[in-house]
Amino acid sequence: MEIINFDKSSGQLKKDGEYMYSILTELFPYNRSITGDGVRKTFDVLKRELKLLTTTEISSGTKCFDWTAPQEWKVKEAYIIAPDGTKVVDFKEHNLHLVGYSISIDKIVTLDELQEHLHSLPDQPNAIPYITSYYKKYWGFCLSDYQRKDLKDGNYRVYIDSEHFNGTLTYGELVLPGETEQEVFFSTYICHPSMANNELSGPTVLLGLAKWLASIKHRKYTYRFLFIPETIGSIAYLSKNLKNMKKNILLGYNISCVGDDDNYSFIPSRQGNTISDRLLKSILKYETDEFKEYSYLERGSDERQYCSPGVDLPIATFCRSKFCEYPEYHTSLDDLSFVSRKGLATSLLLLKKTVYSFENNYKVVAVNKCEPHLSKYNLYPTISTKKSTETVMDLMNFLAYADGRSILDISEKINLSVLKCIDIFKILQKKNLIASAPSVSEK
Repeated sequence: MEIINFDKSSGQLKKDGEYMYSILTELFPYNRSITGDGVRKTFDVLKRELKLLTTTEISSGTKCFDWTAPQEWKVKEAYIIAPDGTKVVDFKEHNLHLVGYSISIDKIVTLDELQEHLHSLPDQPNAIPYITSYYKKYWGFCLSDYQRKDLKDGNYRVYIDSEHFNGTLTYGELVLPGETEQEVFFSTYICHPSMANNELSGPTVLLGLAKWLASIKHRKYTYRFLFIPETIGSIAYLSKNLKNMKKNILLGYNISCVGDDDNYSFIPSRQGNTISDRLLKSILKYETDEFKEYSYLERGSDERQYCSPGVDLPIATFCRSKFCEYPEYHTSLDDLSFVSRKGLATSLLLLKKTVYSFENNYKVVAVNKCEPHLSKYNLYPTISTKKSTETVMDLMNFLAYADGRSILDISEKINLSVLKCIDIFKILQKKNLIASAPSVSEK
């Protein structure tokens, strides 16, 4: 991959942020679930932006390991009418008002009976919670706790016009071929209704990453992007593609909650020491002010499936505020104001740096026996300062471990950014002081 100067990216950051935020805003109103028209409408937009993106439909009832592809769900209307005749909850006003996969109902109920089907958050009284019941027949509504406490005694009409039928589950896939069939894999999900960070930040940041990678002329690796309904989507995809995935995937990340302005975080793979874990941790360590590393025991997204026993792919999860860890998570407070253009753009930039580092993670060998005479190559300063001495030591330390190790191995050994080590490698390579093998193929 050609040399990329990430230090001069402020203008590009603004451009990337505006683009991704505009797509996120366009997608925000759609009522996505694990199946249905909201998902397909989302893919219509993504396919407009990514011409090579394809979609696959998996029929309801298809066996996917221990799971079965569910029936499709479609909603026309859903509301509650109070005793005075006013609509107190309406799906058309906010799609979080309806419990996901609710069955149809048209019934008069007492307030006590209605309360058994209402969901609110007393500790976040102004938020509408996000609730689903995918695999058990149920109906229910979600509302703010303020609104719930304001309900008066009496009879209420509950009306849900929904349909469950044998249809399909939809996922999207984009493949950008490289010089080798060995792959870098990115996955995110498209199954949540109107929530900005825990949903749309993942697809929009991967949209930006895919467009950037498509513009790169020389890619060592093949890049695969997967847009799926969470859990059942990854299980379905694995059930169809596991053999090739285990054969080809060298590096991979599940992307979730990457649009806010909080510090970065990641969940390692189950093994915890794959190149995906090591590389992302190195990038986070040297390219961010602060980050948090969670345990795999704190997993909760599709890293569960990709790292499960018998699958064991080298896939970690990258976030800013981790799912389940921020108050706005799975509520109406995760809205367009919770994510930012800068949050999206800087997450994209970090993923670009990760990709660039992997593409340039060569195994390297010093050409000279003993230390080279750096002055001969104009690599030793004529005037010694603290800064110049540090630069020379970084270079010499790099050479000291250039014995067939990868650049990432060396960066970890000498406590230096992998991006800085790549810069050093390119300097030494121009001076014919170091030789490289093909990019590292390791898991």
